Amino acid sequence: MNRLMSVLLAGAACAASAQAVVVGVDQGPAGYLAFMNVFELPANGGGYVFGSGWGVADLNASFDNGAGTLTLSPNTIGDPNPFWYTPSGGPGAAGNKIMQANLYHEVTGSMSGMSVTFQGTVLSNTFTSAHVAQIFIRDFAADYSSSVDTFIPLVAGNFSITQFTIPGAGRHVQWGFQVQGVNVWSTDTGPYGTAVIATIPAPASLGLLGLGGLVAARRRRA
Repeated sequence: MNRLMSVLLAGAACAASAQAVVVGVDQGPAGYLAFMNVFELPANGGGYVFGSGWGVADLNASFDNGAGTLTLSPNTIGDPNPFWYTPSGGPGAAGNKIMQANLYHEVTGSMSGMSVTFQGTVLSNTFTSAHVAQIFIRDFAADYSSSVDTFIPLVAGNFSITQFTIPGAGRHVQWGFQVQGVNVWSTDTGPYGTAVIATIPAPASLGLLGLGGLVAARRRRA
């Protein structure tokens, strides 16, 4: 357990009105998690197909730590199977699924029963109507069976999003970014646009706020 996480865990025993604030977006990809949900196209009923953890490298999320940016692009998959593309995968193929990519940090237990704020700066968003990009804080039950969520649109400029989390052992608090839209063959993403977010080195992104002096920390799974 790192020193910053130890501070967070110690602070969590303080006043119930305590706050945690994540100031800025960490450089990456270390410390980030990724999850993909897949749906049928609206023309095919829009039903849920599956969801699973993905590697961060498998999302269209590109970190340039030298430039201090995170670029989110339309979701792609290199499998040419007709499950994913019509008639099959390749340049010019039509996507056959809606992919919801989630890039986030997660803390378990130590942010429960708090006011959690996530702040940062979006440099640009040129996504077309084929994709929707959002910023979120999500508060999951210990078994992930339910969640209380706050989403805001990802638009150019400074952002600040706050959620009051539910007290309870083992709850999971996530904060990050979501891009949802039709899957696109990797060579065809350009016309669909991108979103660019400013990043800063960790642990400079960790801020102090409120009663109890709680510090929000990036979460790494053991």
